[in-house]
Amino acid sequence: MPTEDELFAAVDDLLTGEPAMPQPAERARLREAAGVTQARLAQVLQTTTQSVKNWEAGRSEPRPPRRQAYQRLLDGWAAQHPARPSTPVPAALSGTPAPSAAPVGPAVAEVPVRPAATSRRPAAKTAARPATTPADPRFPHGPLAVLDGDGSAYAVGGVVLDCPATTVVELVEWTLKESGLGAARLNRSGKDSDPLIVLTAAAAVKLGLPERLEGREERRSLRLADDHPVVKKIGKAKWQLTQRGFGPWARVYRKAQGSARQCVQLAVLSWDALDTRSWPGVADMAPADIARVLGVYAQRVITPRGSTAVSGLELMTALRPPTRAVQENGTWVSGHIPGSLGSDPMDPAPPEAIAEHPVVVNSGWNGGFLNEEAYQWVRDPALLSDEECLLPYAVGLDLNTAFLAAAARLVVGLSAPDHFRRPVFNKKIPGSWLADLSHLDLEPRLPSPFTPDGTRPTGPAWYQTHTLAYAQELGHDVHPVEAYLRRETGAYLDPWHDRLKTAYVDTLADLGVTAELTDADFLKAMEYHKQVDPAMAAVLAAIKATVKGGIGKLRERPQGRTYRNGDQWPAMQRPTWRPDIRAAVISKARVNMHRKLANMVKLTGLYPLAVLSDCVVYPSPGASPLHFLPYAASGKPLMGGFRLGPTPGLAKLEGVQEMAWAVDLMEKGLNPARHIKGGDAVLDDGE
Repeated sequence: MPTEDELFAAVDDLLTGEPAMPQPAERARLREAAGVTQARLAQVLQTTTQSVKNWEAGRSEPRPPRRQAYQRLLDGWAAQHPARPSTPVPAALSGTPAPSAAPVGPAVAEVPVRPAATSRRPAAKTAARPATTPADPRFPHGPLAVLDGDGSAYAVGGVVLDCPATTVVELVEWTLKESGLGAARLNRSGKDSDPLIVLTAAAAVKLGLPERLEGREERRSLRLADDHPVVKKIGKAKWQLTQRGFGPWARVYRKAQGSARQCVQLAVLSWDALDTRSWPGVADMAPADIARVLGVYAQRVITPRGSTAVSGLELMTALRPPTRAVQENGTWVSGHIPGSLGSDPMDPAPPEAIAEHPVVVNSGWNGGFLNEEAYQWVRDPALLSDEECLLPYAVGLDLNTAFLAAAARLVVGLSAPDHFRRPVFNKKIPGSWLADLSHLDLEPRLPSPFTPDGTRPTGPAWYQTHTLAYAQELGHDVHPVEAYLRRETGAYLDPWHDRLKTAYVDTLADLGVTAELTDADFLKAMEYHKQVDPAMAAVLAAIKATVKGGIGKLRERPQGRTYRNGDQWPAMQRPTWRPDIRAAVISKARVNMHRKLANMVKLTGLYPLAVLSDCVVYPSPGASPLHFLPYAASGKPLMGGFRLGPTPGLAKLEGVQEMAWAVDLMEKGLNPARHIKGGDAVLDDGE
């Protein structure tokens, strides 16, 4: 029996009550303000990332003892990052009559705001899901605007601003002083995003720009000539352009005054600023719809800063800035942020570089290079069985954002490489290893996991850590003879993965594709998802291009006819020129693919016909993946093989053709995975 004191203590606790947890949105705000990812918080609280997501979405609550630890952490963050006082929402954003209270600030108060719906332009048809980035009162009109020829600047949320500018200089000054455009930093040690103004063809002409770049003004780098009147006026007004000049994506800036940046981005639609492969159909949309597409992308990913490949790379730095302010002897100085790549470029190890790199040319290196690339493999037609050839269909599966899935919890090197002779292989150390895997016996009906073309290695070669670790997983001894390894390591891409995964899943959900669907309903939803909302379908395409392009940009090659091997080129001057990280992502993605292929053999006895990057083609008795994917008697998909679903790493239908069509291509030496959808699959290397 409990004592009287114990009972009274329990009653007192009940009367006092448990400390109230912050609202789910506040939990997320505090974590983001502290610069901590959901994955990192889950690690500290010894739980799963999904649990943290559920707590921040209000779907569940933490239980003791994690609840007390989580409460203590949130209380500490709340003291460090108090919430900003609430700011009235402009009437044009809220859709309600404006209150009589004072406006946000004098600069914003002077901006005329038109009602969202006008007879001249169609309003956005479908409201977007809530943005992943909280609104910032300093930027009441969002991150960007699309400027039309009559001075209408279409911002996010249906807001239309009056822009009186008739020159580029006036436009830049209006944007910085009056527009209320911009976006808050994604990391407390980072920088706010510069406002973006997208120019329609009519707006470009009004500002004195050519409708298209052609003739005398067209250069190899696609930019205005230095003596163009607009460029001269920018310089005369004491503004500057970056080294890229005034091209489809231009930055006009002045040196920062204190902590305040003075920079505006300009994107010219008629100069093909929005690549149709990454932004399908967007350039032809009405300005309000363009603002909606780019605005959702900016809120979920990042304000566009050029191509999606450039934006993917910039997102890495925005989420993990190289430096932060630290105090030394009472003075604030710039200090390195643990887990970041730092602010200085780093030379790769010779086998991680490319033949043009100064490290290779100046050293005379001839010891070979890493060849960690995505699969391009076709099974030898002679290895097709009669039973396979008699099946009626070839069905292609595509893995959702396979490179993004590979980036999850990926430990990469952060410091410079050190050279080792006869090292003992350690799968926990990222780097490049020279080893001979040519003696390993492999199933000929599957691609080799050690080469991009799926053929057996012919001798010693350089491999990334994940490739050799997979050889060990398959039961083989690994004895490297040489290695370039990095002592400082970390999951650099984790916040990049988390943000892009959330953006991808949320955008698919906008299109009616959710994890709650059955596999049959998922296939049906994917068949029609692009027709549900073309604007959100364009956002989805841009997110996927951001993933591939961002990874590709980690090893951007030199460009231009005047380049000579051994010369420096602009891309290699940035800290994010890291071919070793690109190799790690692709190596892990290829290993993941091979593991699923091998498990499919164990679960179903099926062998693939061909693989191209993240697409695999199987012979099938029916015209659907449901006819050959492995399921338990209960109807649930079996783990280990390919599974259908909307999250990164799961599969969707790529295309269906007759089996005879696939066999014919294979006999011609062509890859059915490249053509099964009716088009080409391309890995954007940013090269």
